[in-house]
Amino acid sequence: MTAFGYQLYSSRNFPPLTATLPLLAGLGYEEIEGYGALFQDANLLRELRVAMDQTGLRMPTAHFGVDFVRQSPTEVIDLCRQIGIETVFFPFLMPEDRPRDPQGWEAFGKSLSEVGKPLLDAGLTFGWHNHDFELADLGVPETPLDLILQASDNLLLELDVAWVAQGGRDPHGYINRYGNRIRAVHIKDIAPDGTCADEDGWADVGHGTLDWVGLYAALQETAAQHFIMEHDNPSDHVRFATRSLATAKSFGEGR
Repeated sequence: MTAFGYQLYSSRNFPPLTATLPLLAGLGYEEIEGYGALFQDANLLRELRVAMDQTGLRMPTAHFGVDFVRQSPTEVIDLCRQIGIETVFFPFLMPEDRPRDPQGWEAFGKSLSEVGKPLLDAGLTFGWHNHDFELADLGVPETPLDLILQASDNLLLELDVAWVAQGGRDPHGYINRYGNRIRAVHIKDIAPDGTCADEDGWADVGHGTLDWVGLYAALQETAAQHFIMEHDNPSDHVRFATRSLATAKSFGEGR
């Protein structure tokens, strides 16, 4: 049975974050995913650890910035061991740091292997989380995401399906191509054109334009272990968490 998770970034604008955990556990979530800023606040981390123990929520995956892991691998490893994180995902590159050509993206992918080596040596795994800029047209058959993954055999993938679609690509193509490397999936949805402007064009899962029943069925044939709800800017995180999990739990019905 799939254990659904929740990216805590979705609730960053609704403090205190530790109050979100009992809500999530009560709704039926079993996992949470941390994001970069959490790991810079020692007090919040201690409170989060207590809340995890009280609710039984696990954090098997988390986002850490590439530079943080590169500069402080021992600190990252210690944090992972304290919290129970098994897989670290590198989540983003600022525009000024993004390569401009295929050779640059290939070199970046190779560099991620070096950044992630201390994690592997410590018994952890690591991967990349995509947005839409990794789906850009470089004038070659491969996208930046292809080049990153092809350059690093040890790199897993947290596939953000909605960002693939926003990048103008077919998510099924990436699910089929990299199914054996997909460790986690961000389940998010795109609002119909002209709606949800106050939520940056995102929708609660199942209330947008993506065929999540079909996508979820395809993802069941991959190595994905973690299915994580995310909304980049919900106006009501309780509504988002509630409606999205209800939808996700219905994905497999009737099959």
